[in-house]
Amino acid sequence: MIIDRIEIFHVALPLITPWRTAYGEDSVVESVLCRMTSGSTEAWGESCPLAAPCYSPEWAGGIFETAKRWLAPRVLGQEFNSGEEIQQALSIYKGNSFAKALIDNTWWTLHAKLSEQPLHQLFSANRNCIPVGADFGVQDSIEELLDLIHQAVAEGFPRIKLKFRPGWDLPMLRSVRDEFPETVFHIDCNSGYTLADLSLFEEIDSLGLAMIEQPLSFDDLHDHAKLQSRLRTPICLDESISSPERARKAIELKACQYINIKPGRVGGITNAIKIHNDCEDAGIPCWVGGMLESSVGGAICISLGMLENFSYPADIFPSSNYYKTDLGSVPITIEKDHHGIPSVRAMHPLPTPHPERLSQCTVQSAVIR
Repeated sequence: MIIDRIEIFHVALPLITPWRTAYGEDSVVESVLCRMTSGSTEAWGESCPLAAPCYSPEWAGGIFETAKRWLAPRVLGQEFNSGEEIQQALSIYKGNSFAKALIDNTWWTLHAKLSEQPLHQLFSANRNCIPVGADFGVQDSIEELLDLIHQAVAEGFPRIKLKFRPGWDLPMLRSVRDEFPETVFHIDCNSGYTLADLSLFEEIDSLGLAMIEQPLSFDDLHDHAKLQSRLRTPICLDESISSPERARKAIELKACQYINIKPGRVGGITNAIKIHNDCEDAGIPCWVGGMLESSVGGAICISLGMLENFSYPADIFPSSNYYKTDLGSVPITIEKDHHGIPSVRAMHPLPTPHPERLSQCTVQSAVIR
C-alpha cells in the first residue's frame, strides 16, 4: 500500500460533564484525527492524548504539530505492507507514542478497508463481542457516587472502576465497599501517589479489590515492583507502559499482574498487539482502555479488544455517556450479551467523522501531500 495523502484534524469535543481524575479535570476532550488515502481509498484514525500534558507528556496540539511536521512527511509517498514497517519508519523519532499511534492506527484502518475485512479479523481475533465495565470519576459527593454504582450494579456491569486521588480515596472506598461487599471493584490512581503512601495501600489491601491501577509515577517501573511485592492486591500498569520495551521490563521486574493497553499510549495498534502477545506468553492478563475518543478512535479500541488475552472487562463506553452527539458517524453503543452482561460488538464498517460535526469541532487542520 502506498500512502498518497494525509490530512490531520485537531478537534475539541465538549463533554456533557467534566471528567475528574488525580491529575485534574477535563471539560473538553482534545483529540487528533487522521484521514489517510491510498489511490481512491481513504480511511480514518484517531489518537487522543487530551488537551494538556497531564496524563502523559503529550498533548493534542503537540501531536498535531509532530504529525504535520515530521511523521506524516516521513511516510507520505512510501509503500508499507505491515505495521512493523510503519513503526520502523517512525522509529528515528524518539518517544511521541500518541503521535505515532495516529499514523499507525490509520494505516491499519486503511489496510482493513483495502482488504475488505473487519479490522479485528486482521488481528486474527476469534471474538466479535467483549464485556465492558463501568467507570466513575470523582463525584461531588459519596452519596452521588453510591447512586451511580447502584445503577451500574442493577444494569449488570461485571466490574466497576473508581477514580482515586488524595481527598477522594480511602474514606470513599470504605463507604463503597460497605455498601457493596460483593461487587468487583478496582481503583485507578492515575499516578497520584508515591511509596511514602505504603500504609494507605496496605489498608486498601484488605478491601478485596480486583486491582490497583497505576498507583505511582507515570514513568515508574521499579517502585511499582517494590509496592507489588508488599501487596496481595494485583497492581495494574497503565501510564507506565508506553512501548513494548517498557512492557517487557515491567514483566521482568514483576512490577504488575495486569496491564491496561491503550493503542494511543503505546504507539499504535502494531505495538498494542505485540504487548498483548508478550503478556499472554508471560501469563499477564490485559484489558483494553480508551481515552474518551470519539467513536472513530473508540471503534479501533473495540477491535483490538477482541484479542483473547484481553480478559478483564474493557474500558469502552457508550458515546452517550460523554457526548451529546458523537463526532463519529455511528456512535458506540452497549448491548447485553447472551449472559446478560453489558458488552460491545466489533464495528464494521468503522465509523468515520460526520462532516458537519468535524467542521464544527476542528481547531486546526493540515493537508500533507
